[in-house]
Amino acid sequence: MANFEGISLEKGMYAVPGKSFTQVLEELDHSDQYRGTSLEGLDAYQRQLKRFDIKVSGPGSSTVEKFFSAAGSAALFPEYVARAVAQGMEKNNKVTDLVATVTRIDALDYRGLDAESEDEGSVPVVAEGAKLPQTAIRTSSGLVRLRKRGRVLSTSYEALRYQKLDLLTVTLRQIGAYMAAALNQDAVNTLLEGDGSKAGISFTASTSLAYEDFLKLWGSLAPFELNTLAAGTEGMQKLLQITEFKDAQAGLNFQGTGKLCTPLGATLVHIPGMESGKIVGLDKTAALEMVQAGDIVTEYDRLIDRQLEQTAISVTAGFARLYTGAAHGVSYTAA
Repeated sequence: MANFEGISLEKGMYAVPGKSFTQVLEELDHSDQYRGTSLEGLDAYQRQLKRFDIKVSGPGSSTVEKFFSAAGSAALFPEYVARAVAQGMEKNNKVTDLVATVTRIDALDYRGLDAESEDEGSVPVVAEGAKLPQTAIRTSSGLVRLRKRGRVLSTSYEALRYQKLDLLTVTLRQIGAYMAAALNQDAVNTLLEGDGSKAGISFTASTSLAYEDFLKLWGSLAPFELNTLAAGTEGMQKLLQITEFKDAQAGLNFQGTGKLCTPLGATLVHIPGMESGKIVGLDKTAALEMVQAGDIVTEYDRLIDRQLEQTAISVTAGFARLYTGAAHGVSYTAA
């Protein structure tokens, strides 16, 4: 009998500090030992699905009831829910185009780092015996504000027990997409409003959005690089109507693949909830830090016990500004 078939699954695996359910499983059933076998490429959780013959997608997808048909297999259900939500978050995740780094913590309080450089980061020639310019690195004076985002499942086990898992996955992915959209908005709001320690970005006013405004934005970020532009729906539509951004190749790409153009080489990030009349340009390698407290949280005990009524799924995260000069905005009169 393979090692994964003899593991006893229980609720307590979700309560190990600093470790996910899958990480706990991996310690009991290392994936390395399956190299060269038919189970190579599966992680410890996926091997447990195979053990109980649970198919979460594709032809022959199992029903929800399958998770609760054998002793121990119910403990896999919260991980299935968390992974399906994570898939939706990943698909709608635009934070990767906005943040320089993601810091994961196991607490609700966090202070980042502030770096201040003499001569605005320039590296001048220094005469022999002269003092080198300094970069002072210290702990931030303020805490990063963490926000809890999530949804509550309003259903019952009886309503879901005979439903196919691939259908339930669609709903859970959409919940993840909603949560990702909220995080995208939080990231941009941190740039617009500040993080409590550093103020929001400054804007250059324009009467009507034009190509020259983006050239000025590009120049204002130096020595940082303009590699991301974030805008709401109205701002995105207005930007895409600028003549210099409407070349034939960009039009073909958008019509054929849905991929937006890249003005001045910058990635366009659509934030539907962002206010009209503002477009933000930033260097994603230096503008923001994302702080996430743990992973996606599910009420695992309720899910295992089939108490699905009002079960919460959530994620806790916040954002902090890093280098204030790495982001700037253009404001204009919205139509």
